[in-house]
Amino acid sequence: MIIDSHTHIFPPEVRDKREDFFDREPAFKLLYGVPGSRLCGAEELIRNMDDEGIDKSVVFGFPWYTGDYFKRNNDYVLEVVKRYKGRLIGFGTACPVTHGADKELERCLRSGLSGIGELALYTETLSVDIPKAFEPIAEMAQRFDAPILLHANEPLGHSYPGKTTLTLRQIYDFLQYFPDNKIILAHWGGGLFFYHLMKREVKGVLQNTWFDTAASPFLYDKEIYSIAAKIVGAQKILFGSDFPLLKPGRYFKEMREAGLSPDAIKKICGENAALLLRIGA
Repeated sequence: MIIDSHTHIFPPEVRDKREDFFDREPAFKLLYGVPGSRLCGAEELIRNMDDEGIDKSVVFGFPWYTGDYFKRNNDYVLEVVKRYKGRLIGFGTACPVTHGADKELERCLRSGLSGIGELALYTETLSVDIPKAFEPIAEMAQRFDAPILLHANEPLGHSYPGKTTLTLRQIYDFLQYFPDNKIILAHWGGGLFFYHLMKREVKGVLQNTWFDTAASPFLYDKEIYSIAAKIVGAQKILFGSDFPLLKPGRYFKEMREAGLSPDAIKKICGENAALLLRIGA
């Protein structure tokens, strides 16, 4: 079974008139006001899944600041998860520091969604005050045994829309603050997995952490797959395409060319996600 653990979908009103949502949403404008940036709905995603042999996809919207916007996007996710039962796995999302975000995310989990995310602070950073704001969300995620998908990015290299000033230290401190939560770090965790090689402390801190591959072909050489699998183990890596940013086939090609074993590819492309999300349990 192949599971894409990282895809974005939006309701029709956002896809058709995205500019109507820019005024109160600087982060959304930052990412989707760029010429050529794509928004898709569930139907387009399902067609692509069929074309590329994807059995299931984890779907979520955008971490909106505005309550009405994040509710609309989450309602759309709830609707299409029911419509495409067995194909789509929904996560609920909202800007984690927005008033009412914890209540909205609890509504999503109570309504049957399987996780929280992708949570991101595109125009802020994980300052020392932020984990306090995350506490209700983290506690709730534990209650529901739901993973949290957290946006991360590499602190070096070229700039691009959505690349934040997030540091590896801030991500690491966040993981230390919530040691009992299951946390997925998007985009290889900005390279944090490398520090699993350290002899003290880090292995324990990363015990409940997974790393997804979203946007990897844009960011890293294909060798990252074999290197990361050697450092943290293939069982801690989740295939995520970041569709519609990229199509899955490009990732599969890079995994094969990186020399991953068939067993490692099976783990990364579906088995790990199935265990984490209790699919088929």
